[in-house]
Amino acid sequence: MTEAYRGAIGAFPYAFSESDSWFFRVYGVVGTLAAVIVALVVGMALVVELARTAELTRGGLVSFSRSLFVFLGFTAAGPLVAPVLLVARRHRRGTAVHRLYDQAMAACGYLFLASIYLALVISAPPAFQEPTTSPVLGALYAVHPVAGVLPPIAAFGVMVLVHRRLG
Repeated sequence: MTEAYRGAIGAFPYAFSESDSWFFRVYGVVGTLAAVIVALVVGMALVVELARTAELTRGGLVSFSRSLFVFLGFTAAGPLVAPVLLVARRHRRGTAVHRLYDQAMAACGYLFLASIYLALVISAPPAFQEPTTSPVLGALYAVHPVAGVLPPIAAFGVMVLVHRRLG
């Protein structure tokens, strides 16, 4: 096995150049941009949370709320970059996998991206919900906000199953 790339950052250009699938290559760009945007939003939210809780006593719920931002950022950005990292790993190792593995992992990445959008719509506070005549949007607004975690969990589960089945 040759040293094709070094670390997670080098995996992105490596996966982009080694994959024959344009669908995957486009996801490599889209998924990377989405992960960067999520990281920036979570980073800005963490700064706001630090400023908001700066005068509170250290420890307890204050530390928990700050660490929760970091945890949520990783759980949102991790599955966005996972397809790229898994495809890079597959190409670097040269393992025999299903011929549609790259495309399937890209589809899983897009599915996870759509599930984040669904989670945001479901968990939107009533103050941010606009009146709509759309039955789909009305149904999503009617779902309890806590159920907003279900679409990303389901999409991540599909990603794991596809990786196990095709990889």
